[in-house]
Amino acid sequence: MEINTGINNDLRIAITDGLSRLLAETYSLYLKTQNYHWNVTGPLFTSLHTIFETQYTELATAVDVIAERIRALGEFAPGSFSKYLELSSIPEADDVPSAEDMVRRLVEANETIVRTIRTILPTAGEANDEATVDLLVGRMEIHEKTAWMLRSIVA
Repeated sequence: MEINTGINNDLRIAITDGLSRLLAETYSLYLKTQNYHWNVTGPLFTSLHTIFETQYTELATAVDVIAERIRALGEFAPGSFSKYLELSSIPEADDVPSAEDMVRRLVEANETIVRTIRTILPTAGEANDEATVDLLVGRMEIHEKTAWMLRSIVA
């Protein structure tokens, strides 16, 4: 069935394209955070191990919410590693950096997601897509707070 929820089709496609990028970046950050949770070492081990677990658990929920929003808007959510690599601007974590570098990289990734969200918000607003705006504002708040808290560790 065709979707007819009052959102202009071109705007709907632009929104779902943006949400697909957000999904890919969120999943990339999830993987990076879980990797760092498993592999962190040093004097910050206990605190970072716990912080990273809290963060990747929250991100696991977020990817589901973002994917379901894409589906509610009538498009298919990307769901493969190859598609995520294509869509995401967050680099893979294929090494094991120092604990402080892990934190720095997670700050950068969270800030990348905030910038991505800021590119989607105007289109969602123009379409009067309040549900997507609400999702995006909530995600932005989480990623800004996470970046601030992580930044405070290596300040």
